[in-house]
Amino acid sequence: MMKGNIGQLMQQAQKVQENLKKAQEELAQLEVTGEAGGGLVKVQMNGRHELRRVTIDPEIADDREMIEDLVVAAVNDAVARIQEQTRERMAGLTGGLPMPPGFNL
Repeated sequence: MMKGNIGQLMQQAQKVQENLKKAQEELAQLEVTGEAGGGLVKVQMNGRHELRRVTIDPEIADDREMIEDLVVAAVNDAVARIQEQTRERMAGLTGGLPMPPGFNL
């Protein structure tokens, strides 16, 4: 009886692993837009945290310091959005159990 339980547990673990791999692939294809300054600066980033595009409103083109600050804020916003979507998608796969500290997918 014990052997059957172990076999079933191994099958479940393999299925979870396959689902996690699929979710990671989907998240890598994810595209998010981070914004700062009420939309004065926007950045597009994929799920691998690769920056794809930066858009700066011409209104602030002469204020280099503001642009620099807003680009940083927009990138941080995009990263936070990716992290949130990753948590949401992975929660469904892990049954809502929190992942251990330092566990990265």
